[in-house]
Amino acid sequence: MRTTLTLEDQLAKALKNTAHRTGKPFKQVVNETLRAGLAAGHASRKPRPFRLKTVSLGGVLGGVSLEKALRLADALEDQELARKFAQRK
Repeated sequence: MRTTLTLEDQLAKALKNTAHRTGKPFKQVVNETLRAGLAAGHASRKPRPFRLKTVSLGGVLGGVSLEKALRLADALEDQELARKFAQRK
């Protein structure tokens, strides 16, 4: 595949020096370097298990009805949807 890369000056110089020193074409040195870098990145990294720290948010306070809170949330959502639909007309 043919593509265009923008390399930092120092990287380009190092790759050209390697190509000159080894007698390999620049393209081959770039491909080998990328392959080695990608292989090293996959081999050395082991994913850490995801851990979630839980915290207590407390229980429901006495005398508070969750059903009323859910009904209120539904009513507010319905009002907002009705307002949005009314604006479209």
